Amino acid sequence: MRIDASGMHFKDLNDQIRNCADANIQVENCVGQRYLAAAMSGDKALEIHGTPGNALGAYLDGGCVTVYGNCQEATGNTMNAGTITVHGSCGDATGYAMRGGRIFVQGDAGYRAGIHMKAYEQKVPALVIGGRAGSFLGEYQAGGVIVVLGLGTQDQVPVGPFCGTGMHGGRIYIRCKTSPEGLPAQVVAHTARQEDKEQLRPLLEAYCAAFDLDVEALLQDEYCLLTPNTQNPYRQLYTPN
Repeated sequence: MRIDASGMHFKDLNDQIRNCADANIQVENCVGQRYLAAAMSGDKALEIHGTPGNALGAYLDGGCVTVYGNCQEATGNTMNAGTITVHGSCGDATGYAMRGGRIFVQGDAGYRAGIHMKAYEQKVPALVIGGRAGSFLGEYQAGGVIVVLGLGTQDQVPVGPFCGTGMHGGRIYIRCKTSPEGLPAQVVAHTARQEDKEQLRPLLEAYCAAFDLDVEALLQDEYCLLTPNTQNPYRQLYTPN
């Protein structure tokens, strides 16, 4: 099914997507409509041309969303499963509280990407950013994997200040040769070992397939790996379940 979203209210567009029986839906001329694919499940595939608004794929529980354009804030908010692929850049709070699934961003992401990400048993969310990420990347991260590739950043550290603030679980891989400045004492940074990068391989293979990149070339590069500092943990500041 093809939907022309020109001038359409976000509620009307969402109703059409939700009520469509087709497995493949294409939205043209998207201009800021919010909440697209919210709570979508099953094997439905949604292709969006334009700029979706806030909370694209919020509570996504399956299927795949592909965007040919940029996204606004809170893409993948609290998503549980499925894949969001963005052939462009994303705004702030990409992957906010995501607890499963994958988000692949070809370009940059704004502030607080991956904030409150969490994992549970086999549910391990993943966020891969091809360009740069803004300040507070991985803030309060409790689980999952964040990767920042810094493609086209000319050997600069591709993350903003305050990376990993409040981080108490998960991993952050940053493709660079030096650690980000100003890391909190509760975060440990070291050069990723070969076994660390092999853990990353399946995720990068999927990312590279989406954007026609060379996974072997990326894996040959150096990565800074951030993990919580077990000797000085943020975890002790949180109430146990």
